[in-house]
Amino acid sequence: MCGILAVLGCSDDSQAKRVRVLELSRRLKHRGPDWSGLHQHGDCYLAHQRLAIVDPASGDQPLFNEDKSVVVTVNGEIYNHEELRKKLVNHKFRTGSDCDVIAHLYEEYGEDFVDMLDGIFSFVLLDTRDNSYIVARDAIGVTSLYIGWGLDGSVWISSEMKGLNDDCEHFECFPPGHLYSSKTGVFRRWYNPPWFSEAIPSVPYDPLVLRRAFENAVIKRLMTDVPFGVLLSGGLDSSLVASITARYLAGTKTAKHWGSQLHSFCVGLENSPDLKAAREVAEYLGTVHHEFHFTVQDGIDAIEDVIYHIETYDVTTIRASTPMFLMSRKIKSLGVKMVISGEGSDEIFGGYLYFHKAPNKDEFHHETCRKIKALHQYDCLRANKATSAWGLEARVPFLDKQFINVAMSIDPESKMIKKDEGRIEKWILRRAFDDEEHPYLPKHILYRQKEQFSDGVGYSWIDGLKAHADQHVTNKMMRNASNIFPHNTPTTKEAYYYRMIFERFFPQNSARLTVPGGATVACSTAKAVEWDSAWKNNLDPSGRAALGVHLSAYNAETPLSNMPSKVIDNIPRMIEVPGVAIQS
Repeated sequence: MCGILAVLGCSDDSQAKRVRVLELSRRLKHRGPDWSGLHQHGDCYLAHQRLAIVDPASGDQPLFNEDKSVVVTVNGEIYNHEELRKKLVNHKFRTGSDCDVIAHLYEEYGEDFVDMLDGIFSFVLLDTRDNSYIVARDAIGVTSLYIGWGLDGSVWISSEMKGLNDDCEHFECFPPGHLYSSKTGVFRRWYNPPWFSEAIPSVPYDPLVLRRAFENAVIKRLMTDVPFGVLLSGGLDSSLVASITARYLAGTKTAKHWGSQLHSFCVGLENSPDLKAAREVAEYLGTVHHEFHFTVQDGIDAIEDVIYHIETYDVTTIRASTPMFLMSRKIKSLGVKMVISGEGSDEIFGGYLYFHKAPNKDEFHHETCRKIKALHQYDCLRANKATSAWGLEARVPFLDKQFINVAMSIDPESKMIKKDEGRIEKWILRRAFDDEEHPYLPKHILYRQKEQFSDGVGYSWIDGLKAHADQHVTNKMMRNASNIFPHNTPTTKEAYYYRMIFERFFPQNSARLTVPGGATVACSTAKAVEWDSAWKNNLDPSGRAALGVHLSAYNAETPLSNMPSKVIDNIPRMIEVPGVAIQS
């Protein structure tokens, strides 16, 4: 992931202002260590920190059209850039970068070209002919983006909050799937899929259609000119991503440059059963597997850096981000610059534990819609920033626009969890890849219920965080929490501890407003809490809260077959962070 920073329409075009923009841009250098660029046109500045994935030799930014009247700084990947170039036969391209099409598409189609882009992106485009500009962010918000306003009338755009929080009077998250135009001064939603209205779809489930749609989503993300790999936790989502990648890598341009041997990566505490599961999948797929270990103390020592880079005080996000942050550093040290990850599946297919309580298909579908719309504040934010902190890019095929359209058009009745019919979480995804002749995964992995838990990277990690917070936050501090933090008041010592660190880095009121809050149980939205009256008295982001059972008395190595059936039915479900399984 690259880093972009733009200051548009400021009242100062002096050398001092240019120096300040460069200084702020360097705060994003971790996102793009390969090249730094800055273009100034009057009172507008476009800066870029590049992570070179496609065309490393000539794709430095900012990018221009033929006469340099249109300037663009982009963070992202445009997977259909070769197809788009064919539509721009009268244009001459300066680079082989996938993002080079944006300036030329604007010349041909004006502001309406954004929906033609198939990929993940955040960009600022300046038209120097009339000094107008547009800003846009990808459909789901896989890339991070913020917008701010200065007292002098300037508009600021940055990939991360730290690029603008000290210089803007007000700032906020740039909404996913939207475009901001200087000509109107308002946001316009360019991403308008059928599912966005939350109307109940009725397309019958076809496993082969779903399978092919996801295969296509993975294959298009093999576009790279640098070494890459897959994050593999041993759970369903990351295992499917790894399986498809391994199956189709040999026939790609990437394999010609870097070979067809796939590398996989996993992190966990020593002897974690999650590491064992990932190892099993890697052996089945024949990947070159890299296993990284960390201790609870390693994670605790990294918390401040994690909060600075992730830019949130949300408890679940910080818990899950920390091992991913540590793993990303190790991956980058091996010379890898891009990884394919499995975020988004649980939101699309209702894989979280609390979906067992969905009262009907309408509520089930509405909750999946709400979860997808909020992804940019949680899993996308974690995956983007935990990796980019070390100059690593994460690609997420489950959040492919075309795949989401297919998956969200299926009658939600097919997604409902029905244990009496043998339909466990994400059954339609598992069934789609159940191929007897050419299996993608072994049956026991494909149908492994995500109700297993990791005492290693699960309870030990989270309980270690809680114990550490208890040493730094007193009962007296908690009694005054609502006075110190009236917005999103922390209700636990762990939340209070994270909030203190966050406010030290980002003390502005605008900053604290970028983090969502509200009632939740087991990662649900506030609306879904209404599904079970018992949850209202047990609000907690942890999966343990959903069923009220804590299995600390059971050894993590105890096989499921040796556990009582009642216990198995109540095992808390994991949040699968690809490459690391985290107990929610």
